[in-house]
Amino acid sequence: MAGYNVKQRIIEHYDVLSPYYRSLWGEHLHHGYWESGAETKEEAQTALAALLAKTANIQPRASILDVGCGFGGSSFFLAKRYDASVIGLTISSIQAAMARQAAKNLNSTAQFLVMDADYLSFLGTFDVIWSIEAISHFANKTDFFTQVAQMLKPGGKLALIDWFKRVGLTEAEQRRYITPIERGMLVELKSLSDYSEVVDATGLEIIEARDLSERCSKTWDLSASLIKDPALWQLASAQGIQFVRFLRSFNAMRRGFASGCFVYGMIVAQKNSEI
Repeated sequence: MAGYNVKQRIIEHYDVLSPYYRSLWGEHLHHGYWESGAETKEEAQTALAALLAKTANIQPRASILDVGCGFGGSSFFLAKRYDASVIGLTISSIQAAMARQAAKNLNSTAQFLVMDADYLSFLGTFDVIWSIEAISHFANKTDFFTQVAQMLKPGGKLALIDWFKRVGLTEAEQRRYITPIERGMLVELKSLSDYSEVVDATGLEIIEARDLSERCSKTWDLSASLIKDPALWQLASAQGIQFVRFLRSFNAMRRGFASGCFVYGMIVAQKNSEI
């Protein structure tokens, strides 16, 4: 059975909805990380990027490839905090244009390219390959991780946060809690251990594999309140069934978190420094 993460649908989804996403989520197109619970959404989103960067021990002036960069939030954060040389990649030309305009407004050195992550084509290597909430969209995750291992410098780091599902779900749990997320968000969910096994098979050493769900689930409590506006549903109806499914999947995300069937996790891995 074909999955819901069909590439052309994903491109169209982000091309059409990115301006809406930007107004809804802000600069960072990802979950927040709440330590006290009192943080604003924007503070929590920045905290998530900071957590991943700290766990990966990113060094000043690192060369970083931000895969699935969205509007450039992580790229701007990394370029500013670490004086890093950052290239952001997105499959959406609309997102790339928005990120480039934001870079100009912020006077940021981050650069942005339209590129399909299934076919990465770069000369040279990177200190860090970074990805937040993008790999679950990819059709061939194994090939992506193989490319990552080749593109990292010796001692380089893979730093990723993504959407996962709990190991050992029953068919009923998959159907009730995971399939509505996959359909609405155009993703294919694997487990943290699935990713870890594939990453390990490329020769990278897993440094950290952590479930962040407890501190990130509040994202969807906030998001659910944002979609109560009737005008938003009128816009969704005008855009077509995929946007309607997307909005409906907000509640599916809340159910997935509450059931424990959906997992929001982080993996950091390192390439052997002698390779």
